Amino acid sequence: MNLWREFLSDPVIFFSFTGLAVVLGICIFYAIYFIYKVQHAE
Repeated sequence: MNLWREFLSDPVIFFSFTGLAVVLGICIFYAIYFIYKVQHAE
């Protein structure tokens, strides 16, 4: 649990992983969006 406490107490680690999660979320969203649009194209 020491690693979890370190993660929450250190803002650099926290914001780095938060930013990484946001970027990965956007990438996953656009990948699914692209696949959906390709499948439903005329």
